[in-house]
Amino acid sequence: MTAKETKKEEKTEKSKASAQCADPHCPFHGMLSTRGRTFIGKVISDRMSKSVTVRWDRSIYVPKYERFEKKWSKAKAHNPDCLNVKMGDTVKIVECRPISKTKHFVVVEKIK
Repeated sequence: MTAKETKKEEKTEKSKASAQCADPHCPFHGMLSTRGRTFIGKVISDRMSKSVTVRWDRSIYVPKYERFEKKWSKAKAHNPDCLNVKMGDTVKIVECRPISKTKHFVVVEKIK
């Protein structure tokens, strides 16, 4: 197999995966627009259907002690069929319109 044939196969696999994504809440293939805040975090739970919980660390300065305090935040995000991230993956999430009562973010990129 040549390098060109391998690249063609990869492109056809990607196009098949994107053609199979019929998720209306997908920011790439659906009608969901993104706006607002962007975070990079780690998926700590993927037990929900088409949803993940993402956690990211942040530092808060405490003026009284002149030190930084370690805190973390977490949010539920929509997991589109075309990305299908798993627990332990590092992902990029972006704010969108409310998808459900607790989901206001959508996964747009799988980093690791």
